[in-house]
Amino acid sequence: MDNSAIFIDRDGTISDEVGYVNHISRYRVFPFAGEAIKLINDSPMKAILVTNQAGVARGYFKEDLIGQVHSKLQEELGRENAKLDAIYYCPHHPSVGEPPYRQDCNCRKPKTGLLDKAADDHGLSLKNSYMIGDRYSDVQLAHRVGARGVLVLTGYGRGEYEYQRDEWEREPDHIADDLLAAVRWILRY
Repeated sequence: MDNSAIFIDRDGTISDEVGYVNHISRYRVFPFAGEAIKLINDSPMKAILVTNQAGVARGYFKEDLIGQVHSKLQEELGRENAKLDAIYYCPHHPSVGEPPYRQDCNCRKPKTGLLDKAADDHGLSLKNSYMIGDRYSDVQLAHRVGARGVLVLTGYGRGEYEYQRDEWEREPDHIADDLLAAVRWILRY
């Protein structure tokens, strides 16, 4: 599976869900994230972050804060000899904000643009890949590209599972307590 990836949502999956991370001090990586990413790094699969960051379009923070947050994330992962192979984000919103951030783009999850770009950039087979996230829209994204979707119960996951699952068009391929459990399931640890 050396042409596949484990795509990971950011807020609520790899880090605390705090609403909009509008200041670097609000960003906290889950303590198990480094171990989870290191497991992926030690496998043939790539570890790729994909995240919606509509706070830019909403005017809650400037786009450069996203880079600061991702630098902090990579630094914290690096302490455990782990790293993300790539990071993709969407700063857009279809109905809020001013252009160029106000747009109905194809990169806002659950649309497939972020995964399509990652697949092109890294020569990936999306059908052999996975998407892990705390929102059902992450699972939808996976299914739209033929990948497998894993819902984690951190962040919004538990609430979505308990209160919205009757509305899901298709079940997740797996439900895990957290990112580490999800990665272990994917890699069969």
